[in-house]
Amino acid sequence: MSIRQFRPKRNMRRGISTQQRFWINLFFIFLLGFQIAYPLVEGRLLTQVTIATVIVGACYVYIDALINFGGRYTNLLTLITLIFSFGIEAIGQATSWPFGSYEYSKTLGFSIFSVPLVVPLAWLMMSYPVFLVSRKSTNHWVFLFGGFGLMAWDLFLDPQMVSAGRWVWKFDGAHVPFQNEIPLSNAVGWLLSGMALMALLNIALPKERRKKHDRTKHVEIFLVWTLISGVIGNIFFFNEPGVALIGGLAFTIFLAPYFYKVFIGNPESN
Repeated sequence: MSIRQFRPKRNMRRGISTQQRFWINLFFIFLLGFQIAYPLVEGRLLTQVTIATVIVGACYVYIDALINFGGRYTNLLTLITLIFSFGIEAIGQATSWPFGSYEYSKTLGFSIFSVPLVVPLAWLMMSYPVFLVSRKSTNHWVFLFGGFGLMAWDLFLDPQMVSAGRWVWKFDGAHVPFQNEIPLSNAVGWLLSGMALMALLNIALPKERRKKHDRTKHVEIFLVWTLISGVIGNIFFFNEPGVALIGGLAFTIFLAPYFYKVFIGNPESN
């Protein structure tokens, strides 16, 4: 009989350190700060704020995932999301499928195959919170919840970016309700591509629990902020009440099952 050295598995639920909490809070505050500044600036500064928002958002996502879920989870999340999003965007640029015919502005920076490199970072920023909420909301329909969540988010995003000239559509068919410059195919494309991405993430990423700190507090705040700022911004800053209505309704439908489960359904399990 031999005595083997036993190394206990690292406890992922032990919480996060003060230093780790500082970095999460710092990038989260910067992310919200850039989003608050967005409707208040214009011209070249608006372009810089747009790109900075995406970069800081992607950094926040990476740090939050790394601290709470570990390196394997975070690297898989990042790799799958960046490769998938760049690939689907490149296909979209070459074939007009699945989103429709569109063209990115050069103001978004360096591009490969007509896809600005900042665009996959935006997918990462959006996909992580949507994926976490979708996994919490359902056990068997993560791909459907996640795809709908990304589509709902884009109902806020696309009108702002089109209005600012970040990309332009070419179509003569049906359009998204209250969004005359955006084809209906874009919403369908986001739903389908979002479902595919969420399915890949759900298969590839281990189902580990977060370290024990305020459930998914930052993610919850970020998503509620996205809903509130999308509604208020479109009503009071962008003069788009229809966008506020359709985007707000869709995003509320996406978030409702999560908050019901967290606060009403079985709060003790969080």
